[in-house]
Amino acid sequence: MVLEAIKYSHGYLEILDQLRLPHEEIYIEIKDCKDAWHAIQRMQVRGAPAIALVAALSVVSEGVLGSDKAIASRAFPRTASAQETASEICRQLDYLVTSRPTAVNLADAATKLKVIVDAAADGSRSDVLGEYMEAAEQMLIDDVKDNEAIGKHGAAWILKHHPCNPSEDNNKNVSVITHCNTGSLATAGYGTALGIIRSLHTSNSLRQVFYTETRPYNQGSRLTGYELIHDSIPCTLITDSMAAALMNTKKDSENIAAVVVGADRVATNGDTANKIGTYALAVLARYHGVKFLVAAPKTTVDMETKSGADIRIEERPQIEVLTIKGPRVAPQHDNGSGEQELVPGSLEEVYVAARGTHAWNPAFDVTPADLIDAIVTEKGVVEKDASGVFQWEKVFGAGAMDASELEVAKPLDMLPDGLTALEPNTSP
Repeated sequence: MVLEAIKYSHGYLEILDQLRLPHEEIYIEIKDCKDAWHAIQRMQVRGAPAIALVAALSVVSEGVLGSDKAIASRAFPRTASAQETASEICRQLDYLVTSRPTAVNLADAATKLKVIVDAAADGSRSDVLGEYMEAAEQMLIDDVKDNEAIGKHGAAWILKHHPCNPSEDNNKNVSVITHCNTGSLATAGYGTALGIIRSLHTSNSLRQVFYTETRPYNQGSRLTGYELIHDSIPCTLITDSMAAALMNTKKDSENIAAVVVGADRVATNGDTANKIGTYALAVLARYHGVKFLVAAPKTTVDMETKSGADIRIEERPQIEVLTIKGPRVAPQHDNGSGEQELVPGSLEEVYVAARGTHAWNPAFDVTPADLIDAIVTEKGVVEKDASGVFQWEKVFGAGAMDASELEVAKPLDMLPDGLTALEPNTSP
């Protein structure tokens, strides 16, 4: 069964409430941009690509439905002109961008969609809504394709720099460390950093994944663990503070090849904003000689932001640090299988700090480009030149690769000039 964080069909939008995972699987309907804003801000949906998609599709839910491509609503009345409709869409997009300011994908999607509706404003109201719907729905389709390409490029790059012999002999395969959640729950499907892990697993090149708890929201233990177990990918949970010990004591025995993370915004110089704790992992990886890889679609690369110093970091309520949520454990802890029995319907939030505690809660940190070995996009892997500068023309220029013809069956066949790939797939 495919894991779906976003369910969408002809204007009907539902999201999997990620605050309830992994203990409850509940979908909530997004009827308009206000529903989307609150779901994004509360982190019922999270992950830079998923946030952008839900925001874009929420406008469709409010104003577009089925083959008629236009229904009456308070935001988009039938009497509205094309220009009024375009202006209202742009207003809603501006509002949605304020929900979470650090992730660039949302602002990027809003900018692109505004251009489309402005161009359609010379036509009818239905033209504006129809053009918007088509563009927003295409973003959903493109995201899965891009993530699969990221997975192939990233897996090939890891295996180039840390060769193994893909086989059923798990001891010969590579292990990786990942942080937060970057899979199907953070995207339209497959994932970015988790897409690389899936690609390694599919090619029998993965030994296991070590994934961090990712405090304070526990996106690793709750969401990444949920996805890895769902897909039967071998994995081990560690707390955030165990990463140094893991690299120091198990780098060789577990064949740890890389730390692979996602991104919410990548500056022109390669500085990367990602979930809090990413910077610390990068420092540890450099000290222990482990490759550090950022996986992100090119929409996450913000060419208007010169460095990490220019990235606005969201700070969230301190209560998120002071509390933790989960179901109660039954008095009889061991059910005979080694797993704990949980009390059904007992999802609770409990206070874990001393009363009167003050907490600082930045949602993201910025990893300096100096600590990043490569940035994986759907167009290829971007590496630094001899002077330590990331070469973005490989992503945004004519030389960018198309991963649709790649596979990860022969992971050591590489293209030159820092772009990693495999031989074209010649199978029928």
